[in-house]
Amino acid sequence: MANPPIPTTRRVEVTPLLPPRRTSRRSAGLLLATVKYLTRTDVHTFAFSVAANAILSFFPFVVLMMTLIRRVFHSPVMYDVVLQLLRDYLPAGQDFVIRNLNSMVNSRQRVQVVSLIILLVTSSGIFLPLEVALNRIWRFESNRSYLGNQLVSFGLAFACGALAMLSIALTAGPIAFLEFILRGHGKTFIGMVLFLMMKVFAIAASIAIFFLIYWLLPNGKVPARTVLPTAIIMGLLSEALKYAYILALPWLNFQEVYGPFALSVSLMFWAFLSGLLLLAGANLSAEEYLRNAL
Repeated sequence: MANPPIPTTRRVEVTPLLPPRRTSRRSAGLLLATVKYLTRTDVHTFAFSVAANAILSFFPFVVLMMTLIRRVFHSPVMYDVVLQLLRDYLPAGQDFVIRNLNSMVNSRQRVQVVSLIILLVTSSGIFLPLEVALNRIWRFESNRSYLGNQLVSFGLAFACGALAMLSIALTAGPIAFLEFILRGHGKTFIGMVLFLMMKVFAIAASIAIFFLIYWLLPNGKVPARTVLPTAIIMGLLSEALKYAYILALPWLNFQEVYGPFALSVSLMFWAFLSGLLLLAGANLSAEEYLRNAL
C-alpha cells in the first residue's frame, strides 16, 4: 500500500522593507549626487543658456498672450489676471515692465508679428540646450537632429502657452461670476479669492510644465511615473525659491552695482536659478531611477 503524500508547505518570499536608517542614507546619497551635479561647469553653461533665451522669449510671449486676451477673447478679467500674475511672479520692476507691456499691446499689429517671430526663434534656444542636458542626465547617447529638436520645441512652447492660458481662464471665470453676483461690492473678498485661485492654478500649470519637459524633451523613453513626483516637488520649490529670491534682493543690491541695468540682471539671475532648479530635479529623478534599475 502506497504511503500517503507528505504535505508540503510553499515558501513565500517576502521582500523586507528598507530600514529607516538605510532609507535616509539612500536619500542623502541622492541629494549629495545632485549637489555634485550642480557644481559642474557644463551644468552652469546649460542653465545660463536657458536663462538668456528665457528672458528673450518671456516678453514676446506675454505680449502675444495679452494681445490674444484683449483682441480675441475680449476679457478684461483675464487681462487683469495676467497683470496680477506679472506683479506676483516678477522679482523686481513689476510696474515698469507692466507699463511697457501695456504700451506694446496697444501699439500697431507689427509689434505682435515681430513678437511671434522672436518667440519662435528663442523658444528653440530654450529647449535645445535643455535637451542636451537631459540626455546627459539620462545617459542617452544621441541628441535629436536640429529639425527634430525644433519640432519638439515648438510643441512644448505651444503646450506651455496653452497651460498658461488655461490657468488664466480658470482663475478669471469664477472671478467674473463673483463680480457679476456682487455688483461692485466685496472687492476685498474678490481680491482674496483672486489671489488664492491664481496661486493654485499657476502652481498647477508650473507642475505640468515641469512634467512635460522632464517627460517629453529627452531623446529616449523616460517613465512618466518617475518624473511626476519630481515635477510636483520642483513646481512647489520654484514658488518657494521665488519668495526667497525676492527677500534676498535687498542684500544683493544689484542697483548699486549695475545701475540702470539692475532690472535686467535681476531677471537674468532669477532665470538662471530657475534653470538650475529644473536641472536639479531632472538629475534627482534620473539618479533614483537608474539606482533602482541596478
